[in-house]
Amino acid sequence: MAAEMDSRTQAPTAADATPEAWKRTEVARHPQRPYPMDYIEALFTDFSEIHGDRQFADDAAMSAGMARFGGTPVMVIGNLKGRTLKERVERKFGSPDPEGYRKALRCMKIAEKFGHPIFTFIDLAGANPGLGAEERGQGEAIARNLLEMSRLRVPTIATITGEGGSGGALALAVTDRVLMLENAIYSVISPEGCASIMWKDAAKRQKAAEALRYTAIDVKRLGCVDDVIPEPEGGAHTDPAAMMQIMNEHLTRQFAELQAKSLDQLLAERYEKFRNLAQFYTVA
Repeated sequence: MAAEMDSRTQAPTAADATPEAWKRTEVARHPQRPYPMDYIEALFTDFSEIHGDRQFADDAAMSAGMARFGGTPVMVIGNLKGRTLKERVERKFGSPDPEGYRKALRCMKIAEKFGHPIFTFIDLAGANPGLGAEERGQGEAIARNLLEMSRLRVPTIATITGEGGSGGALALAVTDRVLMLENAIYSVISPEGCASIMWKDAAKRQKAAEALRYTAIDVKRLGCVDDVIPEPEGGAHTDPAAMMQIMNEHLTRQFAELQAKSLDQLLAERYEKFRNLAQFYTVA
């Protein structure tokens, strides 16, 4: 398995980077791919959902609640995309409003109060960019999550299962362990958005996908995720049961490693990890 994972995490060559990046993007966006709630329902027991942010509303694009993982009480959080057109419209295609992030933070603070570890699952292109969301403080809500998650005194694990887009994803991913599925993508912007800005042409999305270097292979090399989780051949949607088993094995291992550390050690390592991201050096 180690040799297999080493081969998976080698960087693509210049000749195959574009098709490989776009191929994985299409798999990450496959409509039958398991969504965050599918993982929550399969891997956790006794899930009890918590609603509302106690400020404005209950965001249908964000779900959070108490559950058990291997018998241990935990808090689980994930965005909701929906399978039918009606569900997707209601949930804004999985893009949370500020009240969704505030609900998530409210649940994280509850978990911290009772000493319950936190698991988050992410599959979103970004936070909702609508006028109403901006008027209600989308930017502040995301920034608040980044701040508070960085100092939560409980073990935290985030898993990017499909798309991990911009601050909308990061607002759930400032955690002790950031995991990423083999065919997931994690980027500051979508390839279509990048192409529209850089070349004024969204059709150049494949070129943007190559430039962004947002596949699991590339993001792992940059140090922005801690582990890449392999998928069944063809993608997670080809064998959901096998994908759940693989996911459970990786989460169990990572969770055990975190539980063996003191809270002070977790906080220190979490700080160092995010403090050292995106450093660059000038070499003569």
